[in-house]
Amino acid sequence: YNSSFVVMLANSSSRVSMRSLKAHAVRRSVKGARSSPRVAAAATTPSGADSKTGIKMMRKGVKEAADENILTPRFYTTDFEEMEELFGGEWNSQLNKEEMEAVLKEFQQDYNQRHFVRNDTFRAAADKIEGPARKIFVEFLERSCTAEFSGFLLYKELGRRLKKINPVVAEVFTLMSRDEARHAGFLNKALSDFDLALDLGFLTKNRKYTFFKPKFIFYATYLSEKIGYWRYISIYRHLQRNPDCQLYPMFEYFENWCQDESRHGDFFSALLKAQPQFLNTWESKLWCRFFCLSVYVTMYLNDHQRSAFYESVGLQTTEFNQHVIVETNKTTARIFPAVLDVENPEFFERCDKMVELNKQLSAIGASDAPDFVKSLQKLPILAGFASHLLALFFMAPVEAGSLDMESTTPAASASF
Repeated sequence: YNSSFVVMLANSSSRVSMRSLKAHAVRRSVKGARSSPRVAAAATTPSGADSKTGIKMMRKGVKEAADENILTPRFYTTDFEEMEELFGGEWNSQLNKEEMEAVLKEFQQDYNQRHFVRNDTFRAAADKIEGPARKIFVEFLERSCTAEFSGFLLYKELGRRLKKINPVVAEVFTLMSRDEARHAGFLNKALSDFDLALDLGFLTKNRKYTFFKPKFIFYATYLSEKIGYWRYISIYRHLQRNPDCQLYPMFEYFENWCQDESRHGDFFSALLKAQPQFLNTWESKLWCRFFCLSVYVTMYLNDHQRSAFYESVGLQTTEFNQHVIVETNKTTARIFPAVLDVENPEFFERCDKMVELNKQLSAIGASDAPDFVKSLQKLPILAGFASHLLALFFMAPVEAGSLDMESTTPAASASF
């Protein structure tokens, strides 16, 4: 789950253009996933919007990318030279070679090679989704596709840059990019059922990239992969128990799909174990709590903005989010030295208050007031956000973590 709320909280990150980070290399890497699916020409209004959803179109059959804001999925980049130094120097000798080779062998098995095969039920199901539900389905598919494609770009470039430095790790990154490209392609093809598609090549060249230092990439991507696992498996198991809510067949693929996410997270666990200073210092404890907070709050606010989607498949948004966060936190506690105490009632009480504040921000943004008036109206709300975030960050943490961590692929909780 792409945790873009990190950007608002972290002073250590900065946004950079792709052109300044050797765009040619990453454009080469996108070949495997950039092609847009063939879509039927969507009917458009004279204003260039899709007639069924009102979504803005870039051109026939290709939707305009959603505007970027603090909660939209982002593309990430890192200091690739520092990555090369890490994996080619002392870290290379600290990696457990047997464990890395076992991880590589598992990725080479490619368990989901033939899993993402569509059938005629996809288009038929999409045709039955109409009105507001159709628009929220498209938004869900777009956000999910963008997040998966973001992972593809980052992993592909890491695989390319580390190929000579550490071939085993490089191949794992390349195989993870294969998984992410497959997911993004599957989601983009799903958009074609709604007569829409994303131009992934355009996004690659024109979207802004957020820079994180390598150790922050490890924290953030571990959490994103593990929270993705819990989201997918929870939705899948809910729909297995409630087949009448299965509005679209994509969700039937989530059981195997989520295993890709978990395997990716386990790989980052192994990388973190090879660098104890990322796990056993007081600074690392603070950073781990910070990234937990940013990822959890991002998901909570995002999903509550789109409650209609979760309700359309029979989920209660708050209950679903709290379940996913609690289970992700338990999984994360097996490797992070400290995590948030999300089972303290105060945690979700403050999250719920931020949901209400976020609604107020959205209302201000949608108003006709002049920009300077909107800015003034937002100040006390942003101050409220800051106070809740600081209070959550400084709550007594749960001391956790084990460098001798066992497998972090848990069985899904019976409640979901």
